[in-house]
Amino acid sequence: MSDKFDVIVIGAGPGGYVAAIRAAQLGLKTACVEKWVDEKGTAVLGGTCLNVGCIPSKALLETTHKLHEAQHGFAAQGIVADNVQIDTKKMVERKDQIVKNLTGGIGGLFKANGVTLLQGTGKLLAGKQVEVTDKDGNVSVHGAENVILASGSVPVEIPPAPLTEGLILDNAGALDITETPKRLGIIGAGVIGLEMGSIWARCGSEVTVLEAMDDFLALADIDVAKEAKKLLTKQGLDIKLGARCTGTEVIDGKEVKVKYTDTNGDQEIVVDKLIVAVGRRPQTKGLLSEDSGVKLDERGFIFVDENCRTDAPGVYAIGDSVRGPMLAHKASEEGIMVADIIAGHKAAMNYDCIPNIIYTFPELAWVGKTEQELKSEGVKYKVGKFPFAASGRAMAANATDGFVKMIADEATDRILGVHMVGGIASELIAQGVIAMEFASSAEDLQLTVFAHPTVSEAVHEAALAVDNHAIHIANRKKR
Repeated sequence: MSDKFDVIVIGAGPGGYVAAIRAAQLGLKTACVEKWVDEKGTAVLGGTCLNVGCIPSKALLETTHKLHEAQHGFAAQGIVADNVQIDTKKMVERKDQIVKNLTGGIGGLFKANGVTLLQGTGKLLAGKQVEVTDKDGNVSVHGAENVILASGSVPVEIPPAPLTEGLILDNAGALDITETPKRLGIIGAGVIGLEMGSIWARCGSEVTVLEAMDDFLALADIDVAKEAKKLLTKQGLDIKLGARCTGTEVIDGKEVKVKYTDTNGDQEIVVDKLIVAVGRRPQTKGLLSEDSGVKLDERGFIFVDENCRTDAPGVYAIGDSVRGPMLAHKASEEGIMVADIIAGHKAAMNYDCIPNIIYTFPELAWVGKTEQELKSEGVKYKVGKFPFAASGRAMAANATDGFVKMIADEATDRILGVHMVGGIASELIAQGVIAMEFASSAEDLQLTVFAHPTVSEAVHEAALAVDNHAIHIANRKKR
């Protein structure tokens, strides 16, 4: 038996590494187990988010947005930039360097805060014992007063489209494409599918997105979904709804025939690359011994309470392996909450105020209830909406697509949801999150002074529009 720790965290993704650092900052003897290694056998920290998810995809999105802006937006501003092209290989190399910088930074943070890194695959045993098996098969067992399970998630694979190296790809493979495919197919019109589709459409690919559901972005507010589909279609994404993939065939090792069914019957397309982006599932297989005391549901998620406690005393679980949205920032905040609880502090998390973002351009962002949710719940509400087309700062930035929509309770005026489509919606949504966290009313934002000229004034105007008081859009006169 090795030294006993106050806290052992299994997984060094955005939930696990944050939980480990916080626990160490609070004076707890902390270790973090991570199985991911590079080709040299060195531990790779940061999990899916930093390595093959949030960070690398945003690097590619940013580069290709600049390309698209140079090709299609500069002329309107009087900037001549003829024959602008992209070096796809260099774009990918830049993405890889950003990932390397950030993952290396986590290692530095571990050292600075005194977190012990245990390289290998972690497994929870009975009595809060953690078994660690390294890459060479060597096994060690470590004891802990508390264990935090932060094992994350993996892409869902579907039988009709088995992964094939270089041709049929998951989200990780999609990030390593080094040549722009002429024809790109994507199965799934969720976050990953739309972001990957945007990246390669900007580079010149013919992008076809097959979505099995009849509704586009069903979890988003209906106005956001409608606007997003309109704009993404205009940008070249051919989004086919109600299209269920039934099979794939690799042709001569160079292209993929994709078979699907829709309302018109059996269909097929041929593409050069196919990305499977149908969602993710919890990575809990092999994580627990049968006598660990931790229970899973039928889909492999770990049962936890509102404070992320499992059924086993002293064992917590956070992030993608538990209920709630599979979002890096949700996992990180759960990690902080759990570390604080273990240290004896009072801590809680408001799951009603978790922002969702899709980094297309314009970006899609929202927090709180959608209009359709409130209708189904029978809640009486009022809505304010302000278009970026009426924003002077958005005009100057050549980013007038989209809007800010605010929903407030009809009786109390409390803000129930904020929904956006816009150039920097990922940044603006924080204003809605903060307002809702403090239980603000629409009037609170109406009385707040926003700087002029700024894009954020759209939030102010949307709040004013809740009571039909917006200044910079035409309002119906009250009689």
